[in-house]
Amino acid sequence: MIKVLVVDSHPIIRTGLELLFKEHSEIEVIGTVGSGVEIFEFVRRHQVDVIISEIDLPELNGITALRAIKKEHSNINIIMFSYHPEEIYAISTIKAGASGYVSKTESTDIIEKAILMAHKGELYLSEKMSKHLKYDDTKKSKSRIYKRLSTREVEVLKLLSSGKKNKEIALELDINEKTVSTYKARLFKKLNVTNLIDLVNQGKHMEIT
Repeated sequence: MIKVLVVDSHPIIRTGLELLFKEHSEIEVIGTVGSGVEIFEFVRRHQVDVIISEIDLPELNGITALRAIKKEHSNINIIMFSYHPEEIYAISTIKAGASGYVSKTESTDIIEKAILMAHKGELYLSEKMSKHLKYDDTKKSKSRIYKRLSTREVEVLKLLSSGKKNKEIALELDINEKTVSTYKARLFKKLNVTNLIDLVNQGKHMEIT
C-alpha cells in the first residue's frame, strides 16, 4: 500500500481525501495534519510514501515545508494540491522538489493518478501545463514570464499576496529583510509592475494567454 499523508488547513479537505481512499486497493491515507510544522513530527514517527500538501498553510507555507522535507526525507514524494493557478506555482514547486502539482478543481481521478505516478518516481503535471512547457517559440506569454521566476521569488510573491510584510517574510523564510526587498525589486522588474497592489494582482489572477 502507498502510505499517504494529507496536509491541509481545511478539515473538510482532509476528511474528503481520507474518505476517497478509504477502500482503495493501493492507496491508504495514514494521517492528516493541518499545518506545515506538523508535517515534520508526523514523518519522523511514521513511514510516509507520498505527501499531498496545500501551499497555503499556517505557521509554515507549503513551498518552504516542501524544501525542508525533501532535504531531510528525499525518499518521500510530495504532491502540491492547491487552488492557486498552476501556471504560476507548478513549475516553481517542481523545481523545489515536488513530484506533481494538482489543482483543487481537478477530478478525484487525477489525484489518484498523481499519487500513483509520484510513487513510481514519475512527475505529474496537467495536460495543459505539460503542453505549455513543450511550447517553445519566441512569443512572450505571461506564463512564460512566470517560468523565469526562481522558486524563492515565487515564495516571496506568494507571501506578499497573502498580505505579509517584509519582516514577516524574512522570518518565515529565514532570510535577511534586505534580501526580501531585493526579491521584491526583482519581482517588480520581471512582472513589469510599479507597485505592490499590481504585483499582488499579478500573483492572484495570472492566466495563460
